[in-house]
Amino acid sequence: MDREIPLDEQRKEKRKQIIKYGAVVAGVITTIIIGINLLQSSVSSKNIAIGTVDRGTIEVTVNASGKVIPLTEEIIVSPINSRILEVYKEAGDSVNAGEPILKLELASIETDYKQKLDEREMKKSKLIQSQVSLDNTISDLQMQLQVKEMKLKQLQTELKNESYLDSIGASTSDKVRQAALNYEVAKLEFQQLKQQIDNQKKNAAAEVRVQQLDLSIFEKSLSESARLLKDARVLSPQKATLTYVNNQIGSQVSAGKQIAIVSDLSHFKVQAEIADSYAEKLSSGAKAIIKIGQLQLDGTVVNITPSVKNGVINFTVMLKDAGNSRLRSGLKTDVYVTHGIQDDVVRIPNSSYYIGAGEYEMWVIKGNEAVKQKIKLGESSFEYVEVVSGLEVGEQVIISDMNQYKNKQKLKIEAP
Repeated sequence: MDREIPLDEQRKEKRKQIIKYGAVVAGVITTIIIGINLLQSSVSSKNIAIGTVDRGTIEVTVNASGKVIPLTEEIIVSPINSRILEVYKEAGDSVNAGEPILKLELASIETDYKQKLDEREMKKSKLIQSQVSLDNTISDLQMQLQVKEMKLKQLQTELKNESYLDSIGASTSDKVRQAALNYEVAKLEFQQLKQQIDNQKKNAAAEVRVQQLDLSIFEKSLSESARLLKDARVLSPQKATLTYVNNQIGSQVSAGKQIAIVSDLSHFKVQAEIADSYAEKLSSGAKAIIKIGQLQLDGTVVNITPSVKNGVINFTVMLKDAGNSRLRSGLKTDVYVTHGIQDDVVRIPNSSYYIGAGEYEMWVIKGNEAVKQKIKLGESSFEYVEVVSGLEVGEQVIISDMNQYKNKQKLKIEAP
């Protein structure tokens, strides 16, 4: 007969099984953790970049971001309110100077221009008529002046005769006074007519001048209409590449609206921006280094915008090698602007680890190990970073991304 196992023994046996399986699981977990730690606690030397601490000069720079843009780019806008009738070129096409890009509807402006041509001829005719009329008026007055002058001379002679006759008793004093009065009246009329002619000449000159100015103003308006008519025939202003064109035939375009862009894609510059906190370190004429991948180009800072927008300042960098074959419009770049020089400083190579002056935890090479160590870094150039404290000349540090080992204090360096 089977005997029932006591409850205490069953419990002891159960505890043994639990402890047995628990020990096995714990052992497996421990083995896995140790394995992971062993894997993560070593790094191959071929997977890291190592920099050597030395002493030298640093051209202190500030970092900015930039974008490659065409050296020359011209935006073409519609000169009139119109609509697009024809499109001759597409974006990406090469165009020569004076080559048509698209055609706008010109009926209204052509009509206006022709009306202005007729109006100009009318104004010219009116000016000629005014000049002739004024000349005739002055001519008539001058003829009257000659008559007045002859009459004045006649009255002067009569006055002399009456005076002589009165002196010999053949005339009277009344006749002499009358002759003198007639002479003075004629003299005043002569002076008055002479003054009237002078005034008429001045008025005529002023009236002609006003009409000439009016014609001149109208000529300028006509020239502007001619310019609009010419510009409405949308032509390329230079030999370049058409980078944008409004190709919606029949669409309405308002005056001043962008309809095309032509760009010189053989030469480039860099449009950059930097935080406004670095404004005092940015100056026109400063040396700049442009890095696009492994490509490094020299340039000069120009055209710093005086205003701050969204906390950044925009500026342009003109490149010495603006026609480099690796440049492409729209490429993102790193821009390093020089604002000073520091001599005889302890330095390490610059890389992605550096984000500004301050304290860092970096891996210092000690034999075949890398040990995490606190280091204080200062100013930088695009090539080097100033070491303020924590490193000595000749030491080596890892300058590649070591973020995956941030919880470690030591790493074994394995040979490749």
